[in-house]
Amino acid sequence: MQNRSKGNAQGIDVSHWQGVIDWQAVAAAGISFVFVKATQNSMDNKFLANVRGAKAAGLLIGAYHYVDDSVTTADKARDAAQIFYNAIKAAGGPEVFDLPFVMDYESNKGGLTPAGCTAVAKAFLEEVERLTGRRPMVYTYPSFIGRFSGLTNYPLWIARYSNQAPADASGWKRWEFWQYSDGTLGGELSGGGRKVAGISGPVDLNEFDGTVEQLKAKYCKKGKEEIKVPKDITKVSAWAAEAWDTMTKNGYVDGTRPGDTMTREEGAVILNRLRTNLLMLIAGNKQDIKDLEARLKQIEQDSLANSIN
Repeated sequence: MQNRSKGNAQGIDVSHWQGVIDWQAVAAAGISFVFVKATQNSMDNKFLANVRGAKAAGLLIGAYHYVDDSVTTADKARDAAQIFYNAIKAAGGPEVFDLPFVMDYESNKGGLTPAGCTAVAKAFLEEVERLTGRRPMVYTYPSFIGRFSGLTNYPLWIARYSNQAPADASGWKRWEFWQYSDGTLGGELSGGGRKVAGISGPVDLNEFDGTVEQLKAKYCKKGKEEIKVPKDITKVSAWAAEAWDTMTKNGYVDGTRPGDTMTREEGAVILNRLRTNLLMLIAGNKQDIKDLEARLKQIEQDSLANSIN
């Protein structure tokens, strides 16, 4: 594979391990992109804050999922892809992210064969592409990449902590991104050293195969449009605060994610609770609730039939 090149865009990848990050300082240090850990078995507890902070600082952002050792079948891989997608939606949806979504697959404590690892990887990648509408990317190490075959239609993000270029492997002859240091070992930033301002401890260092302008041209269709910082779904808007409080106290919602998009399933649960409470209110202590429900069902069916006709 190719070596690093002077002028290539510099980036980092982060998770909860980096703690609170000063994203404005990171951007001022010459970092132009970041991959943020979204999920493993659940959402990383710094994912939403990191996405908002990095976006507000003007960095190009991507998200990655770490394939857990418990994911040993194609079905489990598709379930993991759904967990990843749910986190992406919680951050504002695929449109918030500039860079490819990433499958981080680097461990095999479950003892899968290379064919088994490839099956898991393929199922995850295909499901992420189906859910997001975007082709994802593979992240792995040279010591693990040999467990894959037939995946070269996905771009590669290779981890090799060295100044020596990674070797061609499993059909890949070029890297899209190279993680050249873990912040303590490997290559150094173009200006020297491995320390990134705004982050108190070590952080992984990465390089894109091209300049910042080429990175934007390849992945940022919006060009220089105004950056939209994703909404904080954990906070209720002022105009809805009173209604949200009432609905929470009365058991129609659980009080979490007030700013998140409501699914049809959640809407059905709320309406069903309201329907049941209305029936109980009407029935009181005088009439059988089952009789009222049967009458309501008939009214609903008649109404549906009339709307169709």
